[in-house]
Amino acid sequence: MSQVYIERQISLDELPSDTQIEQWISAVLNDQQRNGDIAVQILSADEIRVLNRDYRAKDKATNVLSFPAEAPPGLPVEMFDELGDLFVCAEVVSEEAQAQNKHLHDHWAHMIIHGTLHLLGYDHIDAEEAEEMEAIERKILATFGISDPYFVEKL
Repeated sequence: MSQVYIERQISLDELPSDTQIEQWISAVLNDQQRNGDIAVQILSADEIRVLNRDYRAKDKATNVLSFPAEAPPGLPVEMFDELGDLFVCAEVVSEEAQAQNKHLHDHWAHMIIHGTLHLLGYDHIDAEEAEEMEAIERKILATFGISDPYFVEKL
């Protein structure tokens, strides 16, 4: 059984509930037939900027960072239940949702699902990887009634 641990470094009215975050993560784990524990921290722009700078050499705030866990040497993989940590910046997620004309709740769902897929080893470095990851995101988001986050309406 997977566990989700949520810590909020900031408090804003428009943040998703713990239950919502847990449902989004569970949907990914169920879809991918995986189990494991995930820690989620909701951070300020300043806090995530430091992580992004220190671990990715990008000195700017970002929406979500994923840090997959590694089993300690000598511990059998099947005994290791941790998938990793997600760090989400509430300010960036809110700004992006507004700039992209998306519902804030929908964008939060996308960022949590996106970050969880990173913990499971998915990436979007090249076009083929991106398409695979985005297809999974679309499928899972659709189960929540959320439309394709990559669709851009042409005016």
